[in-house]
Amino acid sequence: MMRWFHALMPKEERFFDLLDQHSEAVVAGAQALRAMLEGGSALATNYQLVMDREHDADNATREVLIAVRRTFITPFDRGNIRDLITSMDNSIDQMQKTAKSIKLFEFSAFTQHMKDMADAIVECALLVQEGVPLLRSISAEATRISDITAQISALEGRADEMHDAGLHALYRANVNGNALNFFVGNEVYDHLEKVVDRFDDVANVMHGIVIEHA
Repeated sequence: MMRWFHALMPKEERFFDLLDQHSEAVVAGAQALRAMLEGGSALATNYQLVMDREHDADNATREVLIAVRRTFITPFDRGNIRDLITSMDNSIDQMQKTAKSIKLFEFSAFTQHMKDMADAIVECALLVQEGVPLLRSISAEATRISDITAQISALEGRADEMHDAGLHALYRANVNGNALNFFVGNEVYDHLEKVVDRFDDVANVMHGIVIEHA
């Protein structure tokens, strides 16, 4: 009986608009982070873009959390909405930490493995951007959402392999040389890996929503 009642009640569709806005900020932040790794003049400009997009994402997150508290009928479970927007926000927060680390250590010697990991970050962001609007029709889009989450998890596994291979190459290049260069490079690798890990968290939340509501 209550399921029919909830189905007939109007839902706050603004949640989806805000989630879409957040996913757009995440994609833009990921693309700016990747552009930073081209080095040179791209560093400063794209660093600021990462900062700006993280600020945009924070604004969308705040609006979602306010709406969760104020809305009588939500599109799906309130806890799911909070978990989703929090995991999405954690991904761009980690991008911000990565960009700050690069700037702090004045790092500019980006390896191909680092660039490949950043490419994976952009792919994850684009998959999240594709998946979020599909939550408007969870039952009809359950298969596609599950496919998207599986792709993100696969990218996370590949990024782990890139991290290990890149770190080993960095060690070999500096084993008898510049220990500071290895330390800073390791820091960048660690941050890039954590960004992809945060996207895997988003995928897990989305998959959980599908299981619970499809």
